[in-house]
Amino acid sequence: MSETDSPRRVLCVGTTDEIVSSLDDEFEVATEAGLATVVDCLESATVDCVVTAWDLPDGDGFDLLGTVRDLRPDVPVILAPQSGSERLASEAIEAGIDGYHPSDGDAKSLVETVTGTVGRHRDRLQSLDRVTDAFYVLDTDWRITYLNDRAQEILHDAMPSDERDRRVNLHGKRLWDVIPAAVDTPFHEKFIEAMETQEAVTFEEYYDPLGRWFEVRAYPSSAGLSVYFTDVTQRKASEQRLKRRESILTRIHRVTADKDRSFEQKVGELLEIGREELGTAYGSLSRIDGDEYVFEVVRRGEDTDELSAGDRVPLSWTTCERAVTAEETLVIEDLACAPADLRDRQGNIELGLSCYLGAPVIVDGEVTGTFCFYGPESKAETFSQWQVTLVELLANWVSYEREQKQQRETVLRERNRLEEFASIVSHDLRNPLNVATANLELVADNCASEYVENVDEALTRMDELIDDVLTLAQLGSGVVDADPVDLATISQQAWETVGTAGADLVIDGPVTVVGDATRLQRLLENLFRNSVEHSSTDSRTQSDDSVEHSPTDSRSQADDGMEHGDSSVMVRVGPLADGRGFYVEDDGPGIPEDDCGKVFEHGYTTDADGTGFGLSIVQQIVEAHGGTITVTDSEAGGSRFEIRGLDVR
Repeated sequence: MSETDSPRRVLCVGTTDEIVSSLDDEFEVATEAGLATVVDCLESATVDCVVTAWDLPDGDGFDLLGTVRDLRPDVPVILAPQSGSERLASEAIEAGIDGYHPSDGDAKSLVETVTGTVGRHRDRLQSLDRVTDAFYVLDTDWRITYLNDRAQEILHDAMPSDERDRRVNLHGKRLWDVIPAAVDTPFHEKFIEAMETQEAVTFEEYYDPLGRWFEVRAYPSSAGLSVYFTDVTQRKASEQRLKRRESILTRIHRVTADKDRSFEQKVGELLEIGREELGTAYGSLSRIDGDEYVFEVVRRGEDTDELSAGDRVPLSWTTCERAVTAEETLVIEDLACAPADLRDRQGNIELGLSCYLGAPVIVDGEVTGTFCFYGPESKAETFSQWQVTLVELLANWVSYEREQKQQRETVLRERNRLEEFASIVSHDLRNPLNVATANLELVADNCASEYVENVDEALTRMDELIDDVLTLAQLGSGVVDADPVDLATISQQAWETVGTAGADLVIDGPVTVVGDATRLQRLLENLFRNSVEHSSTDSRTQSDDSVEHSPTDSRSQADDGMEHGDSSVMVRVGPLADGRGFYVEDDGPGIPEDDCGKVFEHGYTTDADGTGFGLSIVQQIVEAHGGTITVTDSEAGGSRFEIRGLDVR
C-alpha cells in the first residue's frame, strides 16, 4: 500500500486511552464518545477509518457499524472491544465488520490492523467500481449502503426528473423512495422474493421509464441484498431483430413453397413482405420490353395509386435502368444526394421518389427486369446489409423461377416434338406392317409353307421394336414435374404388371423417391422382367449368359413371363447403404462380367427373341431424372442394379 493510499485520519469511538495513544503516533486521531456525535463527524470531516469499542453509551459496536454503512460505506470499521471473545469476533465478521482487534493485542498490531483493513477495503471498492456491471448493496430496510459508478449513473437516470436535477446523493437512501416508479414492478417483486426466501434470483426485465432492458442478479444475505445489473438493451434489440428476420424468412418460405398460389400471387406476397420490412410505398416486379419498362406485379401503400400492373414507361425514365445496365443491386437512401442523371429522371419526378432499392432479375445470363422497392420519403438511415440481402434473395428467387419456367417450356416443346415425331414414325410404319400382317394371314390360309412362320416372327419383332422406340421417345425426355413417390407402392404395382409366377418380391424398408411415378413404375417393370425371365428354367437351360430384354407391351410381356414360369428367383428392392439411391437385385444367374458394360446399349441382347431396348429404356428413365444406373453382382450371385442421383428420402 503506497503512502498516498495509507489512512491519514482515524476516528475512535468509545475506545480506551491506550488505543488512542497507540494510533496517535501514526495517524491523525479524532475521538467521539458515542453514536450521537458520530454522524456530524462523518458528514463534516474526512475519515479514513473508524475504530470502535463494543460497549457504547448509546448502543454497541454493531449499531455504530450500521450508522457508518448508512452514511459512509466507503469507510471501513474495526471493532476493538475492551474484553473480547471468539464468539464476539465471529459475530462481528458475520455482521460485516471490516477488521477485528483483540483486547490483548499490542499497539503495533493495532496499527497493522488499521493499515491492512483500510487497504483491503479500498481494493474491494476499486474492484467493484471497475466491474462493468452496475452494482449496489441494500440493507434490510432497502437503504443503499453502497453503489459503484455504473449503478450511480443508472439509478440517477431512473430517478424522477426533479431529483435528477438536484444530483441527490444516493448513499443511505431507500431504493423505493429514490425510484418510486420501480415499486410494484417485477424488479420490486423479485427483490422482495429474494429477501424473503434468502435465495438468489436472476431475471431479465424491461424498465419502461428508461426504455431499457436489464439483466439482474440479486444475492440475499441476513444483512441485505447485493444487486448486479447489466443494461442488455442492445442484446435484446439484436435478439428481436433476429427473431423478426427469422419470421420474415419463414413467411418467404411458406409463400414460395405454396403450390396452390400462382407465380404472380407469390410475387405479390413477396413484394408486400419486402415493402413492410423496408418501409417503402412501392414494390414491383418489372420486365424490359425493348425500350419500355413494363410493371408486371405492383404492391403499394394505401395512400398511393400512381402505378398499377400493366403500366408501361420508357426505360430511360426509371432508376431501374441503372440497375439493369450495371447488372447489380442499386441502393439509394436519398435521391436528392444522387447524381443528376438519376435524380432528375422523369419517373422519379412524376412519382416524387426519394429512395430506391432494387436488384436485377437475370435469366440465363441476361437481365430481363428488376425486383425493386421505392418511395417518396428518403431514409434517415442507410439500408442495412440485411435489407439489401433480402431484396437480392427475392430477386434471385424470381430469376430462378423464371429460368425454371423457361426450361420447362423448352423441355415440353422438345418432348412434344419428339413424341410427335415418334408417333408419326410409328403410325407410318404400322400401316404397312398391318397390311403385311393381314396379307400374311391370307397366305397362311391358302398356302402351307415353312416360310410363313419366319415372316410372322419378323413382323411381330418389328411391332415390338416400334413399341420400344415409342416408349423411349415418351419416357426418355427430362422430368419436369416430379413428386414424392413411395417406392414400395410402385414396386408392388410394377410386380403385379409383370408375369412373375414362381418369383418372390422383397422390399427392404420404406423409401420415398422424388420423380415421375409412371416412368419409375416402367423402370421397375423392366428390371423385374429382366430378373424373372433371365432366371427362368428355360433361360438357364438355353444359355447361362443370356441377357434378354423383353418387349414393352405389358400384356405380351406378362404372357411371356408366364411361359417362363418355372423361375424361383427372389427379387429385392431397397435403399442404398449411403441413402443416395436405391437398388433392384436378384439371386438369379447374374450377368457375365464382359456384358456389364453393354447391357444398356440400344439394341443389345443375347436373346434372339429380345428387342434390346428393355434396359436401354431403364437407363433413359434414370437419366431423365438426372441420375445414373450401374450393374454389378448381388451378394447372392445374381444381378444388382444401383440407381443413384435421384432425390431419395
